[in-house]
Amino acid sequence: MTRMPVPSRSAESGAPAPAGSGAELRLSGLVKRYAGVAAVENVELDVPSGEFLTLLGPSGSGKTTTLSMIAGFTEPTAGSVVCDGREITAVPPHKRGLGMVFQNYSLFPHLSVRENVEFPLRQRGVAKAERSRRAMAALELVELHGRANAKPSQLSGGQQQRVALARALVFEPRLLLMDEPFGALDRALRERLQIELRRLHQELGITVVFVTHDQEEALTLSDRIAVFNQGRIEQVGTPEELYERPETLFVARFIGESNAISGEVAGGVLTSDSGVRMPAAELPDGRAVAIVRPERVGVLAPGEDPAAGACALDGRIRDITYLGAQRRIEIDTDDGTVIVRSGTDLALPRIGEPARLSWSPQNAAVFPTRDEATEMRNPWTATLAPSTSSSQS
Repeated sequence: MTRMPVPSRSAESGAPAPAGSGAELRLSGLVKRYAGVAAVENVELDVPSGEFLTLLGPSGSGKTTTLSMIAGFTEPTAGSVVCDGREITAVPPHKRGLGMVFQNYSLFPHLSVRENVEFPLRQRGVAKAERSRRAMAALELVELHGRANAKPSQLSGGQQQRVALARALVFEPRLLLMDEPFGALDRALRERLQIELRRLHQELGITVVFVTHDQEEALTLSDRIAVFNQGRIEQVGTPEELYERPETLFVARFIGESNAISGEVAGGVLTSDSGVRMPAAELPDGRAVAIVRPERVGVLAPGEDPAAGACALDGRIRDITYLGAQRRIEIDTDDGTVIVRSGTDLALPRIGEPARLSWSPQNAAVFPTRDEATEMRNPWTATLAPSTSSSQS
């Protein structure tokens, strides 16, 4: 995400600091084992000041355990956590000075909104008048200063989560940790809070480490994403890098929707089970799978030939779903069901009628399939380029 420049404001005013003023974080060789079983294995991460980094992965992949070790709630089996050049691996959580927001809001029901936000300052011995002033400034940041005297039970779920965010920000941490903070909210509210969180991140310039299993949320919020699988990081990159140039089969399948076309590699060429050929120069001979994004596949008009060198595959339309600006089309082929995303202006055959698909072989990534759970890193056969035509996109 691009940060918008904002005026610098003083810490004394309780208002945002300049962008880029967050903490630097380094995880080195981080390991956590339970009864000899690795929950996290050799995690290495450098998070620069002011970055919004998301730890993304399925349940049990190690992302929350990693966040817990950063926060100090879980002791690493091995490795170190360094913040701004200071090793904090053995420092108690309350002495790390980190902001933390959980999925459950953890608000005190008997305290007002303002008193909830003041609580971290009370623990730090801040005077009453100063606590109140800084709490109101934090509530203004999350646009809840008008509800300062309300009790948590009088607020909606989204408002309660914003109170929890204000409480995490009130003592001006340089590093904010967030563990599935929007997971319990409905989609519309979740999207609205994502926009608010982006705004706050841009204004405050703090470093954020955010945990989610929601791919769309990660792509929307993050400067970079670390994709976890079975306790290890599969790939770290920008949202665009992960989607367009995944390094492993797991990342290619986990980030966004994809078509997987299986076949056999021989002499640097993948031949699918139905006979479609695609280059695979970097791969040894053996079983492999080609990944093609739905928006890179086009449906040819009746009588239209595929472009020179393009892949073509015949099938029959199973389903068409209208999505507003796009349609999602499922087409049964000899290589399995292929998903296409197209604009609504394209004339399509009806459900049950035959259709011919086409895509550029440059828009296919080929990976070996010997062990999909712990897939070796492999380069793309070619960079996925923006489509120039629906018939060869």
